[in-house]
Amino acid sequence: MRKNFKLPRTIHIHLTLVVICLVFLTQVTLAQKKITSPQEFFGFKLGSDRKIARWDKIVDYFKVIEKETHKLKVINMGQTTMGHPFLLVIISSPENLANLNRLQEVNAKISDPRGISEAEIKKLVIEGKAVICQSMSLHATEIGGTQMTPELTYELVTRSDEETQRILNNVVFFLMPSFNPDGQIMVTDWYRKTVGTEFEGVGLPWLYHKYAGHDNNRDGDFINLAESVYVAKIMFRDWVPQAYIDHHHMGSYGARFYVPPYCEPIRPYADPLIWREISWYGAHIAYKLEEAGKSGILNAAQYPGWGHFGWHWITPFHNIAGMLTESASARLASPLFIHPEQLRGGSRAFPDYEAQSTFPNPWPGGWWRLRDIVEQKKISAWALLDLAARNKETVLWNAYLKAKRQTERGTQGRTKAYVIPVAQHDSLTAVKMVNTLLLSGIEIRQARKEFIVGGVVYPKGSYHISLAQPKMGLIRNLLGQTDYADNEWTRDKDGSPRRPYDLATHTMNEFMGVRVDPINEAVSGDFQTLTGQIRVSGAFASGSSNYVLDGRLNESFRAVNLLLDKKISVQRIDQATSGLRPGDFIVSGGAESVLKKVADQTGVHFKAFKSKPKGGIHKVKRMRVGMYKRYYGGNMDEGWTRLVLEKFSFPYTSIMDAGIKKENLIKKYDVIILPSDSTGMITGEIPPGSRYERYRSGIPPEYRSGIGKEGVEALKAFVKNGGTLVTLGEACSFGIEKFGLDVRNTVDNLSSKEFFCPGSTLKATFDNKHPLAYGMPQEGFVLFWRNPAFEITPGQHNEYYETVARYIDRDILQSGWLIGEEHLSNKAAMVSAKHGKGQVVLIGFRTQHRCQTHGTFKLLFNALIR
Repeated sequence: MRKNFKLPRTIHIHLTLVVICLVFLTQVTLAQKKITSPQEFFGFKLGSDRKIARWDKIVDYFKVIEKETHKLKVINMGQTTMGHPFLLVIISSPENLANLNRLQEVNAKISDPRGISEAEIKKLVIEGKAVICQSMSLHATEIGGTQMTPELTYELVTRSDEETQRILNNVVFFLMPSFNPDGQIMVTDWYRKTVGTEFEGVGLPWLYHKYAGHDNNRDGDFINLAESVYVAKIMFRDWVPQAYIDHHHMGSYGARFYVPPYCEPIRPYADPLIWREISWYGAHIAYKLEEAGKSGILNAAQYPGWGHFGWHWITPFHNIAGMLTESASARLASPLFIHPEQLRGGSRAFPDYEAQSTFPNPWPGGWWRLRDIVEQKKISAWALLDLAARNKETVLWNAYLKAKRQTERGTQGRTKAYVIPVAQHDSLTAVKMVNTLLLSGIEIRQARKEFIVGGVVYPKGSYHISLAQPKMGLIRNLLGQTDYADNEWTRDKDGSPRRPYDLATHTMNEFMGVRVDPINEAVSGDFQTLTGQIRVSGAFASGSSNYVLDGRLNESFRAVNLLLDKKISVQRIDQATSGLRPGDFIVSGGAESVLKKVADQTGVHFKAFKSKPKGGIHKVKRMRVGMYKRYYGGNMDEGWTRLVLEKFSFPYTSIMDAGIKKENLIKKYDVIILPSDSTGMITGEIPPGSRYERYRSGIPPEYRSGIGKEGVEALKAFVKNGGTLVTLGEACSFGIEKFGLDVRNTVDNLSSKEFFCPGSTLKATFDNKHPLAYGMPQEGFVLFWRNPAFEITPGQHNEYYETVARYIDRDILQSGWLIGEEHLSNKAAMVSAKHGKGQVVLIGFRTQHRCQTHGTFKLLFNALIR
């Protein structure tokens, strides 16, 4: 009988290891062989001339390779504004992806280490992984980022070199292949329609986001858009990445590629490590680009550290190293030839197109292609991952330090906290603000009982926001009075102020008309920490035949619209009586079930009222509203205004040029809104030499907007016959000029040294007995951003003009930057002018700016419900 042969134990172990390694290598080889390449899937190399991969195919590609590798996870966050999938792709090692829940827990503790010992943090730093987030093509005509992502992903999951394995092992990479899928589809379809024609490569004639267009990168604070909600969930609450890049394009005739850091000035209240990290990451990205032979790379110039509160500029205040790249644009996917003499400097810290320390290798000119952009972006995206992977523990330790030190600054600073009293002029808007802050991951506590601080008694239900938390810098910028930098970085050599990159302030409470009290001492009391969105359901008192709705509440307008949809009678108070203010609504009749539903939907209380006043009351009529809509890339103010109207259930009709010119407007509309726009863009009389004139000649004739003289006459006839024309912001100039109003813009034709107000909150008074200002407080703030101010000039009919809002006489600035306040002192901010049987309403400031200035929404709403 044959005996069993046994290998020595050491040989057995070695053979076993060899078998395991062979199996592993076989699996890796098989996995690599079966992973579909982008070129194989799309049928062309991404970035090829005159080729754009459409979003639906890109989604399909990620779904395909998710099935072919264990190194990525595809999550559909939900539908975009227009119903397309918004993808988050998580790329890491299979082990990390299988352990995401634990890694998320570790990351959360490092990002908010309150109550955790330093010894425990050190262990978590060893255990944790660097979390890096990158997003692409937020601005949909900036197509290179999204086109690059399949290649970047493919290389990450197929390469087996040491650098790639280090990235996969040490980094959890959150990739958003498109921040704006709706726009990506619009732009792709438009390009395919025009390629091969004389109009090839021209930009989209309408907004590339349904509401925001280019302004979708101005929504990192108010989080109004569906896409913003998803990104805030990913970066501000569920995960707080240590670094983030938003990949963009810029103009074609300067540097080829901007990479971090930003230039001066910087916005205050970020942890200093943020600015050091941004420089660190940016230097590595620039180094890798030069190493790869790329020229024309610029850093520390052009884009300042104090910008808008879009995604790459707000993230530093979440303790995330938020960064930006900007590629020089081609003509969408069509190549562009650039002569050397066409290349220019002229931006911040980049005065000339010549070599400097932050631009050592100028590009000489020649053909510029989408493929160049794809390669740049892939190198920069990879470089960020590479540096984080090489320094994983440093990155995580610094994340801890930033959170810890910001919390300490909040404890030690003069302002310790902010309190939002429960009693507000518009209590429901205050709740909206609290909910918006919660979307950003800010810790907010609500009082279970009244508490006293600084001698002020705050009732139960008031909100306390301590600055002793990691997001101290974000809170200070959103709720604290702001002074924009006024120094050598923000003025030219002759003393002229330099325009900020966007607004000079982003103080949320001032925009929304919410009282917020800064507190300079410790707050004690009985509080509960809010763990989710606050939902307010309006109270309803059954059994009454009349109900009062508070006219001070923005949500009352939504309630009234919902009631009018159901044919329920609504009246409005014109004269104050016992318990009623001008602007309050009275609801009579209607099924209780309907009224209760509206109260629940809006949060508005339906207060029982015994009997209606016999006088000083009128029946509410909802106006038939039209709003002018143009081409030339669309008008962002028009898009945001549509969003405001829809959020408050106002029906409206968009009117294009033909609708203005050819229709008898008074038969279809009671009110026509002209969103903020220049007179030339409204009429089509575009000034020679302007960028719009060049754009106009390059687009198909059917998209060359303008109402022309015919449209102007149609609007005049509309107002003469009883219509109301509401002009917003810059469009007020159209109203004044074309209707011959006895109104002068007091800040017109002034130099910036004489008058300058770049996006600031100003103090104003409101005539809240005037129907257009019903529900407003007597005093408040308005947002002024390159707007007119008015003076009614002497004329034959001074009685035709009424001032609805007026700037105060001195100390007008609340937050931001104001030069030359004497030009605003006691000047009208909003005017109603009778014209024929109708009226022209001039709202000079930004009454509905980006769906953010809730404090002045009613000044528009009152023109739409009478």
